Amino acid sequence: MWSWVYAGALAVAGLLLAVVGYLGSGIGSGTVDWLNLVTESAWSPPNAAFGGLAMIYGTAVVSVLALALAVPIGWAAAVALSEYLPPRVARPMRTCVELLAAVPSIVYGLIGIAVIRPVIASIADVPGGDSLAAAGIVLAVMIVPTVVAVSVDALSAVPDRYREAAYSLGLTRGEVIRSAVLPLARPGMRAAVLLGLARALGEAIAVFLVVGRADGRMPHSLGEFLDSLSHPGQTLTTKLAGPEPVLAGTSGPHFAALCGLGLILLALVAGATVWGTRERRLNTRKAGHRPASRLRQQRDRVLTVWRLGALLLPSALLIGILAMLVTRGSAAFNPSFWFSAATGASGGGVRDQITGTLLLVATTGLLALPVGFGAGILIGTHASARTARVLQTLTLVLGGVPTILLGLAGFVILSTAMGWGRSWLAGAIVLVPVVAPVVALTTAARIRSLPPELTESALSLGLTRAQYIRSVVIPYTWPATITGLLLGLARAAGETAPLLFTATVFFGAPTVPNGIVESPVQALPTHIFTLSQDSGESLAVDQAWGSAMVLVLITAVLLSAAIALRNRFEGERWTT
Repeated sequence: MWSWVYAGALAVAGLLLAVVGYLGSGIGSGTVDWLNLVTESAWSPPNAAFGGLAMIYGTAVVSVLALALAVPIGWAAAVALSEYLPPRVARPMRTCVELLAAVPSIVYGLIGIAVIRPVIASIADVPGGDSLAAAGIVLAVMIVPTVVAVSVDALSAVPDRYREAAYSLGLTRGEVIRSAVLPLARPGMRAAVLLGLARALGEAIAVFLVVGRADGRMPHSLGEFLDSLSHPGQTLTTKLAGPEPVLAGTSGPHFAALCGLGLILLALVAGATVWGTRERRLNTRKAGHRPASRLRQQRDRVLTVWRLGALLLPSALLIGILAMLVTRGSAAFNPSFWFSAATGASGGGVRDQITGTLLLVATTGLLALPVGFGAGILIGTHASARTARVLQTLTLVLGGVPTILLGLAGFVILSTAMGWGRSWLAGAIVLVPVVAPVVALTTAARIRSLPPELTESALSLGLTRAQYIRSVVIPYTWPATITGLLLGLARAAGETAPLLFTATVFFGAPTVPNGIVESPVQALPTHIFTLSQDSGESLAVDQAWGSAMVLVLITAVLLSAAIALRNRFEGERWTT
C-alpha cells in the first residue's frame, strides 16, 4: 500500500524534474548569453544571434490583452452565477461554461482562422489578419471559463451570514455584493486571474495558427506599439512549437538558446500558478460598506444588467462555436466519415485518427490513474501539513507546465535518447503530466472533505493506516478521482503540441500499431493542425472542420460524464 502511494508522489515529482532536467541539460549543451537572450530582439541562428526579447514582448502583449478582455467578463459572469441566479438556473449555466472550457485548443485555432483573422484584416487593413491582437482575442475566449469557474468557487465559499448581516442593514443587492461578498472572495478571484494567466502563457497551438510567427519585431514608440498589435508577431510558445527545436538538434548554442526560452517560459507559468493558488488569509476588516448615493437603485440596475449580460456571453460563445462546428463540420454526421480511412491529403474519413486518439487517451488514463491517485492519497492522508503544501505546489506546477515543453522533453528523452522514434507509447507518456495532476488534486480535495467521525470510528476499531485507506479513504474518494480522471482525459484528448514531436504522423501509420519503437499513430488533434495550415484549400478546410467536430464530440462525452458524476456526488455523504 505505502509503496504504491509513495511511488505515485515520486512519479509526480519525477515528471516535473524530467522537464526541468531536460531544459537544464539542453542549456548545458551550449553557451547561452542570458543578457542577450532577454535584452536583444534579433533572432538569426545562421548568424549566431539569439535574442528573445521580441518573443517575451509578444508573450506579454498577448497575455495582457487576453486578461484585459477576459477578466471583466469572467468576474461579472461569476457574480451573476453566484449571487443573482437561483440554483436551478445557475447549474445549467455553469455547465455551459465548463463545456466551453472543454473545447480543444486546436478548435479555438480554427475559429481564429475562420472568424478573428478576417475581422482583424478588414479593420486594420492587414493582409491575412495574422497578428498579436488575433492571438490575444483567441486566448481571451479560452481563459474566460477558467476565470468564471474559479471565481464562482471563491464566491460560493463566502458564508451566507455575511450576506444576511449586510441585508439586515438595509443594503441593496449590489451593495451587499460590493461590501460583504467581494472583499472575502477577492483572493480567490485574483487566483482565477493568475490561473488564467498561466493558461495564456502556456498555450501554443491556438496562438501558433493566428499570430503570424514573425521574429524580431519590437516597437520603439507608442505609435509603433499600437501598430504592432495588428501585425504578425512571435511568442515563446510559438517559437518552441515551430520547426526550430527539431532542426536545432540536441546540442549546441541554437538548442541551448531554445532551452533557455523554455526555462523562461516555465518560470513564468510556475510563478503565475504558485502565486495564484497560494493560501491567503481573509481580511474581514474590508467588509464595510460605503455610504449609499442618491442613485443607489439606478446603479444596482446597471450592475445587474452588466453582470447578467456578461453571463450570457460564455453561453453565446458556446452556441456560436457549436453552430460553426455543425455547419462547417457537417461531414462528421456522415457515418462513413467515422469509419473510413483518410485518402490523399484531404480526402476520406478519420477512422485511423479516431483509433489513434482513443488509444492515446486510454493508455494515458491507465498510466496516469495510479500515479495521480497515489499522489492524492499521500497529500491528503499521510503527509504532514508542510509536506502536503510542498507536494501540492509541485503538483500544481506540473499541471501548469506548457505542453509544448512536455513534447520537447519527450522528443529528446524518449524519441531520441531512448531510440523510440515516433511512438504511441511516448505520446501517452508525455500526456501523463496533463492528467495526473488533475487526478491528484481532485483526490486530495475529496479527502479533505472526509467527515472526521469516519476517521475516528475507523481508527477506534483498531484499523491500521493502510486498512483505513483501503476501507474508508478509497471508497470515499473514488467518485472524485474518476471525475478528475475524465476531466484530465478530456483535456488530453485535445492536446496537439506534445504529440507533434513524439507520437503522430499525418499519414502512413497503420490503424493499430504493432510495436513500440518507430510505431507512430494518427490522431485527430495533429490531423486538424496540419490541415488547418492549408487554409487556402477548401477540401482541407472541410476535412479539418469535420475532424474538429469529431474531436469535440469525444471530449464532450468525457466531460459530460465527469459533470454527471460531480452532480451526483456533490454534497452527498458517504454512509456505507
